Amino acid sequence: MKLLVNICRLLVGALFIFSGFIKLNDPIGFSYKLQEYFSYDVLDMPVFIPYALGIAVFVVVFEVVLGVFLLIGYKPKFTVWSLLAMIVFFTFLTFYAAYFDKVKDCGCFGDFLKLTPWESFTKDLVLLVMIVILFIGQRHIKPLLTKFGLTFTALLSFIISLWFGYYVLMHLPAFDFRPYKIGDNLSENMKLPADAQKAVTDYVWTYKLNGEEKTITDRGRGPKTYDEIVGVETVMIEEGDVPKIQDFSIESQDEDLTQQFLEEEKLVMIVAYSLEKAEADGMQKLKVMADRAQKQGYTVIGLTASGPQKKQDVKSTYNLNFEFYLCDEKVLKTMVRSNPGVIVLKKGTVTQKAHWNDVEDLEF
Repeated sequence: MKLLVNICRLLVGALFIFSGFIKLNDPIGFSYKLQEYFSYDVLDMPVFIPYALGIAVFVVVFEVVLGVFLLIGYKPKFTVWSLLAMIVFFTFLTFYAAYFDKVKDCGCFGDFLKLTPWESFTKDLVLLVMIVILFIGQRHIKPLLTKFGLTFTALLSFIISLWFGYYVLMHLPAFDFRPYKIGDNLSENMKLPADAQKAVTDYVWTYKLNGEEKTITDRGRGPKTYDEIVGVETVMIEEGDVPKIQDFSIESQDEDLTQQFLEEEKLVMIVAYSLEKAEADGMQKLKVMADRAQKQGYTVIGLTASGPQKKQDVKSTYNLNFEFYLCDEKVLKTMVRSNPGVIVLKKGTVTQKAHWNDVEDLEF
């Protein structure tokens, strides 16, 4: 039993630290996932949506700290009870999301690793079993350090986690796993590779032949002979690959300008998914940055999901001399974890990204 407990202790502790750190690297992204869970379509708890970021930071810091506590043997009773409560809650959540097909990705490992709802539920079940073993055999969880060493390490892990979370909130994620990271070409990420897996779909045809209604299932050809097609239904057998970027576009009121701008030699995109919620200090800094970039021959544009009137109001308020174009809000939130933020491109390839706090560091 002691060996089994120590194996589970190592695996659970390491996984909690890794999973928590990945989410702590991008707490804003995790907060968006929590907002999805709190929405009317999933848990129907919209009262928590305004507090999603605070909850996200608390959960991921607690997750990392519990992993450290378990590995060093600090307060084993509190640690195991906390782990059990957390995994029971998340097992329920992932089962609910999977069974009712509410959320396509649990967000367990952020953008680093995407898991299907059933994969997430299976992972949580395995963790639940290991934590139950730890709960039963918690007397075998012995401290690895002196009393002072335990307290110091526990406190240090808490302080470092809080500092790292604050740092990435004030700047950008230290590690970017999204398809808009520096070095990625947006045009290429919008395409499927030649060897991409194609979707496999069954077609269920209902048709009439000689006055009799029949059905046939195939991959799209339909019945060879028939008098009348009554209807057809499709059943997804195997999902195909999708491009890394699916919904990115740059649109004016009249046309799609995506390719035109992605072919620009020097392009600065100011990203503000909501001009209503954009930081005023950030917008003022971007005015200076935009003027500096334009003097160096860069084309500067804004991307937002806000409406035409708000765009005009913001241009007038901050005396901006560039146009805002329309893009999907969810895409803009994915592009840069800052409202506003900046992405610099060369012929569609991302060369620089910045939080509005760091626009002075951009090089033109």
